[in-house]
Amino acid sequence: MTTSTVHRRSSTSEAAAGGLVTFAGVMLFIAGVLDLFRGIMAIADDDIYVSTPNYVFKFDLTSWGWIQLVLGVIAIGVSVGLFSRATWARVVAVGIAGLLIIANFLSIPYYPVWSLTLIALYAFVIWALCTAPRER
Repeated sequence: MTTSTVHRRSSTSEAAAGGLVTFAGVMLFIAGVLDLFRGIMAIADDDIYVSTPNYVFKFDLTSWGWIQLVLGVIAIGVSVGLFSRATWARVVAVGIAGLLIIANFLSIPYYPVWSLTLIALYAFVIWALCTAPRER
């Protein structure tokens, strides 16, 4: 004989889950805007960035600016999906945050403090989205 247990969530746990998704949406939006501005800075005037002659990963900063700009715009768009509680937005947000962590890691020598700050923001986004239970 098998028995099935129905698990019901309390209103407190559902509110906490919604709060984490909202937190992730806000943080993804803010970090996306910051990456958007960072991309614009690199496209407009790449003299802002530190020159590192012996870095393993070398990129043309103008093309790197376009990459940052596009990823920032995608992050902003996905954050809007998170505000509407769309399941696809949670999955895409974790993926885009992971890509942006890699992108910011690769740009640490050019803008170290800014890169590490954005890595932390995207890590918080991934944490919030992965720990919040799915909503019904």
